[in-house]
Amino acid sequence: MSADTPAAPAEVTVPLAEGLTSTREAWETATAAVLRKTRKLGDDDPDSAAWARLTTTTLDGIEVTPLGTPELTADLPATGLPGQAPFTRGADALRENRAWDIRAWFTDPDGQRTADDVLTDLENGVNSIWLTLGQDGAPTDALAAILEPVFLDLAPVVVQDAHDPLGAARALAAVLEDKAVQAHHGTNLGVDPIGNAVRGVGQTDLDVAVEAARLALPLGIRAIVVDGTAVHDAGGSDVQELAYVLAAGATYLRVLTEAGISVDDAAGLLEFRLAATDEQFPTIAKFRAARRTWSRVAELAGVAEAQRGQHQHAVTSRPMMTTYDPYVNMLRTTVASFAAGVGGAAAVTVLPFDEPLGLPEAFSRRIARNTSSLLISESHVAKVTDPGGGSHLVEELTDDLARATWAGFGELEAAGGVLSALDLVAERIAATREARALQIAKRAMPLTGVSEFPNLHEQLPERRPYPAEQAVFRYAHEFEDMRDERVATPVFLATMGPVAAHTARATFAANLFAAGGIDTVTAGPTAGVDEVVAVYDGSPVVCLTGNDKAYAEWGADLVAALREAGARHVVVAGKVDVGADDQAFAGLDALAFLRRTREELGS
Repeated sequence: MSADTPAAPAEVTVPLAEGLTSTREAWETATAAVLRKTRKLGDDDPDSAAWARLTTTTLDGIEVTPLGTPELTADLPATGLPGQAPFTRGADALRENRAWDIRAWFTDPDGQRTADDVLTDLENGVNSIWLTLGQDGAPTDALAAILEPVFLDLAPVVVQDAHDPLGAARALAAVLEDKAVQAHHGTNLGVDPIGNAVRGVGQTDLDVAVEAARLALPLGIRAIVVDGTAVHDAGGSDVQELAYVLAAGATYLRVLTEAGISVDDAAGLLEFRLAATDEQFPTIAKFRAARRTWSRVAELAGVAEAQRGQHQHAVTSRPMMTTYDPYVNMLRTTVASFAAGVGGAAAVTVLPFDEPLGLPEAFSRRIARNTSSLLISESHVAKVTDPGGGSHLVEELTDDLARATWAGFGELEAAGGVLSALDLVAERIAATREARALQIAKRAMPLTGVSEFPNLHEQLPERRPYPAEQAVFRYAHEFEDMRDERVATPVFLATMGPVAAHTARATFAANLFAAGGIDTVTAGPTAGVDEVVAVYDGSPVVCLTGNDKAYAEWGADLVAALREAGARHVVVAGKVDVGADDQAFAGLDALAFLRRTREELGS
């Protein structure tokens, strides 16, 4: 090394035993500084206000803090080990094959097409099958042909037919008998009369569950799916879904034991289906809280500890998916499936991104199955049991969800059990739907591609219709209803000043109008009232978009001039007073605003 060569900087090491320390105050100071730069915190607000600004509250009233800290978990009960009661950390100590079941959903009424899709999926990563049969799916009498190439001892099969559940169950049992094979222990006859009652379809007689149980026990398979998505698809919250599955599961245990089936056998006949959403941390905590609370129900019912672990099937949320900009659904389902896997689900169904449009096609099915394959094989998410365990945030959320769920379960039991409390369940769901609708309307719960950043001129892919209407309360439906009926007349954006001066509010306004199916035309760069009026196209609705300085200097004059030129309804982008008829700003009730605007445009 020459004398002119600079010496390498000394390497700084910190012994692991000592570690690096930080303080709550240091985090608050750094975070508050960023929030002040983005105007989300005032100059006079204390640094500690960063917590309230960044804390979100779920529809169940549970707070999700921006940072997990040790004090959040200081007084929480022990979570135990994976595979041990209360099973918070996993129903099993180690996942089978260090992965979750990649379970594909099939509902195509064309039996041959379904058979082809099943084979394609199994040859390309799927290892678990969920078949809707009967009038809502594939013909029941085609089941033998559909499953003919399937190794039923290796691939779990779950069937479902709300209208003839025993018909589907007997058809699967007949296939197993004909093949003379011991079915995979994850196979399920899939009856759920209580879920049918919640959805208001199919058979709701609990004797169906008893008959299915008697059919399943000699086969060594499960009989019943306690389907929480019945509540989720109707618009229910996480706690409402979890409280429901506890109450429904407890009812099934009672019915089966009253029929002479041992409580341990009865518990082993149940599988629990839960929705996974793109709210990552609440979803992780949801699956952990579901196992913890069910373990307690099973304990009170006298179930042996080894049988108290809840077998969970996660399905990516249908309500969160959008018809418009459907490719964004790939991102939603990726986050949801990741959260379900981290949360410990035994099987995960990633719904194809085009699910809201109709029957999925080969490309969307491929993307769906590969989502789980990537998470398992490339991201190694399943190699660690309960990777969220020990996270202060996840543990706190799990505890909060579990306690709220237990309270909700108690209310349903006090009302006489889940079947006696269906009106109460519906009432709670309706309240949640209303609260969520307000958040969506104000875009506090943004829906990318629909309420935010919509592509008004997109061409949607065409899909074949489902054999029966999907009873799903989609979060985006009010915005999408307006998109379905696009307005012919655009709004004229009266852009004030050069591009740099008006582009922020013009972009905001254009996106807002597009979310309601309203197109816009823009004046472009302007230097004053006369230039804007000169390019005004005669639209009945005009929206001023400029900066505060332009509004103050010539906003009121522009409003008057545009009215004189024929504008019937003038909107201003921002919370400013320039004599306009309406204002467009962040946090407004966007749905109400868009409906007013559509009326003025004559839609």
